[in-house]
Amino acid sequence: MDKPRIGWIGTGVMGQSMAGHLLDAGYELSVFNRTAAKAQGLVDRGAHLCSSPREVGSRSDVVFSIVGYPSDVEAVLIGENGAVSGMAQGGIICDMTTSSPTLAQTIAAVAAEKGIMAMDAPVTGGDVGARKATLSIFVGGAEEGYTQILPMLQVMGQKIMHCGAAGLGQQAKLANQAAVAGVMFSVCESLLYAAKAGLDVRKWHELVSCGAAGSVAMQTLGQRMMDGDFEPGFFIDHFVKDLGLVLEECRRMHLVLPGCALADQFYRSMQGRDLGKKGTQALIQALAEFSGTVWTAVPRA
Repeated sequence: MDKPRIGWIGTGVMGQSMAGHLLDAGYELSVFNRTAAKAQGLVDRGAHLCSSPREVGSRSDVVFSIVGYPSDVEAVLIGENGAVSGMAQGGIICDMTTSSPTLAQTIAAVAAEKGIMAMDAPVTGGDVGARKATLSIFVGGAEEGYTQILPMLQVMGQKIMHCGAAGLGQQAKLANQAAVAGVMFSVCESLLYAAKAGLDVRKWHELVSCGAAGSVAMQTLGQRMMDGDFEPGFFIDHFVKDLGLVLEECRRMHLVLPGCALADQFYRSMQGRDLGKKGTQALIQALAEFSGTVWTAVPRA
């Protein structure tokens, strides 16, 4: 009974698992998703299904959101029927979407006028990290709010960093996405090279994954590439959104990151071929086509 009542907005690939961990930890949970059927699994486990973000707010002490785009974040949190409009003073909202740092600051200011603390806490680790509760979480916002939500974040992730004031959680995640953009190129290009050179790609992959070329992306997404599995752990559409935010911040800071710009162009080209709902590992297909070839699944021994 001493646990805060939790609200959850957004039960997609990531949110479904993350909210489920809170249920498993014994928190009372109210949920909202635009497509209600996607929240049914949580409802079947005891969550209360709400008809609007406002209703989620009215039933919760702490509201988490993880939705698609900054416009969605704004609508579900501080929109006319958003969670803040239904919350009592002293509540906390925590957006875990990768979104705009400027918007995070705006949300914090609007929420503060109503006596509510706003935190931004985007995550990295993908669908696997969400399922296994091994996410890394970057948190922006007041120290007081961070202290209060930390026990809940620890249910969902393993590595949690308080980055500073509102918006700095988002900045930390965007810096992470800049790194991911480069790693995705390296994994795809190395696999293409190994295949074209006639190597036993699976044995090669097993060896390099343990060395200096190894990374989480090499181990997990490299495996999916070899299997020809391009279903999303993280949507291309959402990565294009993230890269757009990175480049927007670069313009504001007068910073030139050509690798991010190149990744943005390749992924946008994939959207143009209706591949936006595929996982980011599908980049290997675009790079193969750039060389006039086709990437195919690597046979198992």
